[in-house]
Amino acid sequence: MTPRPESSGSRPKGTAGEKIPEQPTAAQQKSAAKKTAVPKQAAAKKAAPAKATAKKAAAGKTTVGKTVAKKAATKKAAAKNTAVEQPAAGTATAKKAAAKKTAAKKATTVKATAAKTTAVKAAAAKSTAADTVAGKAATAKSPAAKTTAKKAPAKKATTTKTTAAKAPAKKAAAKKATPATSTVARTPAGTATAGKAPAGKAVAKKSAVKKAPARKTPAPKAPAGKAASAQVVPPETEVAVSPAVDAVDRERLLAGTHHAPHSVLGAHPVPGGIAFRALRPYALSVTVVSGELRAELHDDGEGFFSGLLPLREVPAYRLVVEYEGTVLETEDAYRFLPTLGDLDLHLIGEGRHEELWTALGAHPMTHEGVTGTRFAVWAPNARGVRVTGTFNFWDGTGHIMRSLGSSGVWELFLPDVGEGELYKFEITRPDGSKTLRADPLARRTEVPPATSSVITSSEYEWGDAEWLARRAEAPAHEAPFSVYEIHLPSWRPGLTYRQLAEQLPGYVKNLGFTHVELMPVAEHPFGGSWGYQVTGFYAPTARLGTPDDFRYLVDKLHQAGIGVLMDWVPAHFPRDDWALAEFDGRPLYEHEDPLRAAHPDWGTLEFDFGRNEVRNFLVANASYWCEEFHIDGLRVDAVASMLYLDYSREPGQWTPNEHGGRENLDAVAFLQEMNATVYRRVPGVVTIAEESTAWDGVTRATHHKGPSGFGGLGFGLKWNMGWMHDSLQYMSHEPVHRKYHHGEMTFSMVYAYSENYVLPISHDEVVHGKRSLVSKMPGDWWQQRAGVRSYLGFMWAHPGKQLLFMGQEFAQGAEWSEAHGPDWWLLDPGYGAEPDHRGVRDLVRDLNTVYRATPALWRLDTDPAGFEWIVGDAADDNVLAFLRLDREGVPVLAVSNFAPVTRQDYRLGVPDDVPAWHEALNTDAARYGGSDVTNPDPVKPEPQSWHGRPASIRLTLPPLATVWLRPA
Repeated sequence: MTPRPESSGSRPKGTAGEKIPEQPTAAQQKSAAKKTAVPKQAAAKKAAPAKATAKKAAAGKTTVGKTVAKKAATKKAAAKNTAVEQPAAGTATAKKAAAKKTAAKKATTVKATAAKTTAVKAAAAKSTAADTVAGKAATAKSPAAKTTAKKAPAKKATTTKTTAAKAPAKKAAAKKATPATSTVARTPAGTATAGKAPAGKAVAKKSAVKKAPARKTPAPKAPAGKAASAQVVPPETEVAVSPAVDAVDRERLLAGTHHAPHSVLGAHPVPGGIAFRALRPYALSVTVVSGELRAELHDDGEGFFSGLLPLREVPAYRLVVEYEGTVLETEDAYRFLPTLGDLDLHLIGEGRHEELWTALGAHPMTHEGVTGTRFAVWAPNARGVRVTGTFNFWDGTGHIMRSLGSSGVWELFLPDVGEGELYKFEITRPDGSKTLRADPLARRTEVPPATSSVITSSEYEWGDAEWLARRAEAPAHEAPFSVYEIHLPSWRPGLTYRQLAEQLPGYVKNLGFTHVELMPVAEHPFGGSWGYQVTGFYAPTARLGTPDDFRYLVDKLHQAGIGVLMDWVPAHFPRDDWALAEFDGRPLYEHEDPLRAAHPDWGTLEFDFGRNEVRNFLVANASYWCEEFHIDGLRVDAVASMLYLDYSREPGQWTPNEHGGRENLDAVAFLQEMNATVYRRVPGVVTIAEESTAWDGVTRATHHKGPSGFGGLGFGLKWNMGWMHDSLQYMSHEPVHRKYHHGEMTFSMVYAYSENYVLPISHDEVVHGKRSLVSKMPGDWWQQRAGVRSYLGFMWAHPGKQLLFMGQEFAQGAEWSEAHGPDWWLLDPGYGAEPDHRGVRDLVRDLNTVYRATPALWRLDTDPAGFEWIVGDAADDNVLAFLRLDREGVPVLAVSNFAPVTRQDYRLGVPDDVPAWHEALNTDAARYGGSDVTNPDPVKPEPQSWHGRPASIRLTLPPLATVWLRPA
């Protein structure tokens, strides 16, 4: 909030040239009153002799103070208005004739409860009576008022003393009064009685002076064109009540446990006018301003301010709040209607709010014509919620949120609060203790280890319309799809999102990958988790920049023709006491059963997928990344841990489902809903499951049931963890032993078409003692590099999509570490072994180039018609050969020799309708660092049948190499 200029004073002053109307003397008023006394009115007043009498002026604005402080009764009464004689019998003393006689020249100050000053328009003249009472006495400002005060008899001012004398029975009640309420107090029955209040509600004599408003008869309308901005016309018959916050509400507001602060604070119609109440801790004064009306509220203590203005309806108003050293003018947060509608709350309760991020969280907005920020959070178990942040110096006492019915949602619109401010929610738990929590739907966070949420909105203008228009042309499983997996913070350590945007797209495009996959970018407190323990599910990590900076990176990748996949972690979350764990004092996002909630492997908590709001939180989050950041696909982490109730649990540590099985039915339903929603809302995206078991139907449509009786989970692709494990196991053996493990390379084809697969060599396989890819290979340095090259050639030809982790594209020897990232120095021309590493990277580039240009390698990845074995049982030779076919039947022949020897004239059966074959790629080529054993000339089939084929060819197979051949 920007501080307002310091006020020139708390009392209004007349402008230059403005004349303060002369006040009529006491004698003049007395004379007028006697001449125009109305017997009927006098009779009516006899029933309430202790009540102050209202006078009717032509301007309709004159107020007689009901009670005055003992020490300054005479001066105060004169300063506010001309003293009026009160007959002993209690008859009316203010007559219509007197009002008419003084109408043209009299404009008065409306004294309302704790209001110091009120600027009003009179029918004949406009002036400001700058006379206020604060404490025991007030000083009369105008000379006329001073003169009148001296002349006025003391008996004509209604004091607590005279009131007590005329009504002895009420004297005891007055002495018991507390300073928080006025002399006009509520009776137990709810009516108001002058000078009488129940125990605990009586009025102290001094407080009565400040707080009791006068009861007046209606004033005539102001002339056309002279209407005041807030019409001061109190009701005719209503008896004023105290505007101060009662003891119960006061206690709950201060404790932060009030469910409906807007029903107490702000402006509200009450008998006698409009009550204004504010809670402004540390404020010296609070003044209500509405057009020309200006009324200072009474300081009720502990940050509470209140006042009663004799208005017919709540005006448009602002608050001027004075603190030590500064004055702020602002809107009252408690005058606004809720920013969330019934439909939002209904959808949240049903778990069907697909754009949840637009309803909850912190949103800068214009509400009812006022700019500010709307805060909303789901915390159904909380006794109360307050917003705290930099805008209130982390003291949420004055910013209590309201509960929106049974939805569990708390909401507050704060005017003048905007982007860049830090905030958290202060939640009062069911046991009365308090906890300070980051916003679960915060769209921006502080840079860790700081944990506050940040108010933000996006102004980013995208430039990837062409990419979005064509990404849905073909489903992912029928298109080229090779992925470069990246850990952004360590790919080039120290680079921001925008700096990465200048380097990463060019590097990936040069290597020919179709997509990048970003390890989790959602905010996380511990960098060593690589992003897999998320606390800010809706916020890109602030380590590398702002959310719009991240959008810029995605945009640049799209403009370079590269799709963006993102790791998404809905399986679990960490236990940090400022994040989601027991968010409102009880299990909320996690399952209420401790055995179901605790993840046994990672010390984290699992989501309660069976709760509507939690499921909604995650489903909407999946859509959020795809819609708000144009993400092209989500790789869903740890799906297996979600699907099984007994995952990593021993007998007795889990409870079977309703059918007695081990399947987590809630998680199944969640994954199905998530996939169905994302594919419906964002055409062209793909979801990918990291699922390490043989669950049936991971990539089957959700409405198609399989043998297990479940519908499919609805994913587009699934990581083939079995292929990864088996093939790496095979390659780690010495070549002489590989013949005993030959089945590890062929078994994947037994189930290759059961799902739509991705073949991953991911970060998980090159860390924590698993060694890098090249280091897994046996033999000397040359054999290790040759083994990597032959393996990558086999992988790119195998049915399925490809994924390779950063650093493995140039045969990095060390395991990956998030602390320093890839060993880029290996590609430094000054390094002696640089050609060896550059050769492997050149191979990866050529693999991608040929792959993308050859539909046989990707068009029928999920169709058995796209694959044929040539020889899969040559275990003694360590040789594998197969055909890949496109829809037109055009083949590619892939042959891998995993032995460290050259095999001359190796015969392979081939189709007889291909006149000649030529090498499209050979991983043993010299430019890749190989021995350059190649087949440079086209190879023609011979009519000799072999391997069950009518024709055959003879090839020279390089050592530890893979060769691709296409029809010449």
